[in-house]
Amino acid sequence: MASCVAQTRLAGCRQAAAPRRMRLQRGVVRAAATVEPRKRPEYVPNRIDDPNYVRIFDTTLRDGEQSPGATLTSKEKLEIAKKLSQLGVDIIEAGFPIASPDDFEAVRSIAMEVGNAVHDDGYVPVICGLSRTRPQDLDRAWDAVRHAKLPRVHTFIATSEIHMKYKLHMTPEQVVDNAVTAVKHLRSLGCTDIEFSPEDAGRSDPVFLYEILAEVIKAGATTLNIPDTTGWTLPHEFQGLIAKIKANTPGAENVIISTHCQNDLGLSTANSLAGAMGGARQIECTINGIGERAGNASLEEVVMAIALRGKEQLGGLYTGVRPVHIATASKMVSDYSGMIVQPHKAIVGANAFAHESGIHQDGMLKNRDTYEIMSPETIGLARADEAGIVLGKHSGRNALDTRLKQLGFDLPKEQLNEVFKRFKNLADHKKNVTDDDVLALVTDEVHQPAVVWVLEDLQVVCGSMGVPTATVRMRGPDGISRVTSGIGTGPVDAAYKAIDSLVRVQAELVDYSVNSVTEGIEALANTRVVIRPSGKMAGEGYVDSYKGGKTQRSFSGSGADEDIVVSSARAYISALNKMIGYIGAKSASDAAVSTSSMDAAAEVAA
Repeated sequence: MASCVAQTRLAGCRQAAAPRRMRLQRGVVRAAATVEPRKRPEYVPNRIDDPNYVRIFDTTLRDGEQSPGATLTSKEKLEIAKKLSQLGVDIIEAGFPIASPDDFEAVRSIAMEVGNAVHDDGYVPVICGLSRTRPQDLDRAWDAVRHAKLPRVHTFIATSEIHMKYKLHMTPEQVVDNAVTAVKHLRSLGCTDIEFSPEDAGRSDPVFLYEILAEVIKAGATTLNIPDTTGWTLPHEFQGLIAKIKANTPGAENVIISTHCQNDLGLSTANSLAGAMGGARQIECTINGIGERAGNASLEEVVMAIALRGKEQLGGLYTGVRPVHIATASKMVSDYSGMIVQPHKAIVGANAFAHESGIHQDGMLKNRDTYEIMSPETIGLARADEAGIVLGKHSGRNALDTRLKQLGFDLPKEQLNEVFKRFKNLADHKKNVTDDDVLALVTDEVHQPAVVWVLEDLQVVCGSMGVPTATVRMRGPDGISRVTSGIGTGPVDAAYKAIDSLVRVQAELVDYSVNSVTEGIEALANTRVVIRPSGKMAGEGYVDSYKGGKTQRSFSGSGADEDIVVSSARAYISALNKMIGYIGAKSASDAAVSTSSMDAAAEVAA
């Protein structure tokens, strides 16, 4: 692609470069800290035969997707679900089926494909759908998950005084009746794995919790999830709450107690572990800790805390998660959701295994256990290649394929060829191509929505002597290439104006950010944008929220290139493709519903 005529490369982004490459390119490879594998108990909805086993309930595709700007397509959800299955989570909460036709189809496809893919050891994840206590919600959720070998429906209603009074406008007696009716309705549909959550349990009256939980147990619930919905409780409080529920709720010994902790005070992981110490044997969490407001308990933090400290400090607790897949799962969720992982994020952050302090470096050179309680290989990150392969302009397709597999990506031939083309182009400009460069290329080529528009060429002219102008050539959904130009306040704005004139979709740019993948003037630019429908299309961007009312969907996109303007254009087109795909699917679904209604009316008239 044509480079920007003006000096728009990454000189201004060098200071933002993350030191992640340090941990990927050290010379000596230490053997990964081993996490002893233990046999996963046979799945029974309301009991676990091994009292030390903790089920991991992943809600990345449901609660995680509720993060602003984290909208996922059906295809992306399916890919993440496959990765979660590879990771070995016990339950995948695949979505909220009543929210939209797209969400229903995503949950159903995950149930049919991932929910029936039995691993060699007999493991297959439970596929769960969320539902309010309304009959139409329950029916929709069960219809979406029933195709899985192990289907579950998770229903909830608020139990705190403030929620019952101001949100539900219901008495405690009405809330209990509502919950019991919902569980009985699910049993009548044939659902035998039912999870019930008293929303905002952390701020609810414990005596009322004992009452409503006892009633739903009698009605047929098999898992009781105790949410700290607002992240209000402290670890000792939450541990005490779980212990009291187990001690004071009739029938609690016949169900699984679960935790769902939000991170408003930064205590979600601590509260989750405290809940397990109090007797909970299921922990709900998300990859990278994404979720509403400050997020949820982070799966990687919970899992690694149990893996490293479970035997000595947590009474022998363990999980069935395979930590070696954590890094690639984190990368995939970050790429698809557009939620960037902060550099100092525990376990998966760019700085998690980086050491810059001289004192720390000295200790690491003498013995890596001095400052690392786990090795990066434990979560699937390789520090260096044992075969001595250094990727550069002379590297072949096989060398790249080998390195990708070491990084956790086994690409089909077509995708490998596309990544290889980009790799060779980059290698012509850089002496050595780092692992982070390779990961960025994979993100840009593989972790992308269905192709509608493709950027073929881009050239910009900018500077202090004229109006910034961009010329783009793009291939549309009809396979025809088109060329146009645009002017703007800067090179990126000009490129976006040119793209808009070809795509002709009304979109509003909500967020734009760019970071360099590695250090130096030759570093790749990694751009992320968030857009939402505007103008006449704005109404199409709304979907029902599970809390009632409407929430506007936004769509994120990412792009990588050695030219910052090209990476920005790639990111914008990625977001546009995602938005176009979603609105197209929604329009088709609405048309189908309208046709069905017309047919029904015709039958009545006849």
